[in-house]
Amino acid sequence: MSIELRKSDSGLYRQTIRIHQHTVFADVTKDLGGDDSAPDPHDYYDAALAACKAITVMMYAKRKQLPLDYIDIVIARDNSREAQGTYVLNVQLTLLGKLSDEQKAQLAAIADKCPIHKLMTAVQTEVNTRYS
Repeated sequence: MSIELRKSDSGLYRQTIRIHQHTVFADVTKDLGGDDSAPDPHDYYDAALAACKAITVMMYAKRKQLPLDYIDIVIARDNSREAQGTYVLNVQLTLLGKLSDEQKAQLAAIADKCPIHKLMTAVQTEVNTRYS
């Protein structure tokens, strides 16, 4: 799997990103000199966690036949200590359906086992950059 990125024809920092058959864009906010025409890279990082938690919980609920109708997730980012090596994502799960408190607690625990949560918290990531 590869992701391809190329500078967009519009905007100073806007990027066009191809992932499989999908095209998405990235930019930075106006206070950083961008046009704020698309999410910034931090937004995609945070959104990956939200999407992974939601999909993992939904798959688990379906497999266990739990009465989960919807899951809403809000992630609040605190990057005030990012330069010191601490990046905080506060996750609020809203589990909708005829679920008991026990089932909600079970689903919240499953959310913390999603692959992206594990990548962000339990593995060492190596990034190897080459140029041509």
